[in-house]
Amino acid sequence: MFLAGLDVPDRLVLKLAHLIDDDELEGKLRKSVARDVRLLALEQGERETIIVALERPPAGLEDLRAVLVNEREAWPDAGGL
Repeated sequence: MFLAGLDVPDRLVLKLAHLIDDDELEGKLRKSVARDVRLLALEQGERETIIVALERPPAGLEDLRAVLVNEREAWPDAGGL
């Protein structure tokens, strides 16, 4: 599944879902895997939740965290663009 422009294997999406401290986002990730969704759009708040969950990212999710952190710098309300 593509998250933030990265192709993330389903097993890692499920690992991410387990780390998320947000029942709604966890469910969204799990359902997307079950439905074989290939591209999942994330809202800004969901991206922030993932960044927090990946403070110490497990193997395979380091790039996802890095992309989300870099994108956060460009968010208008974060002083970027």
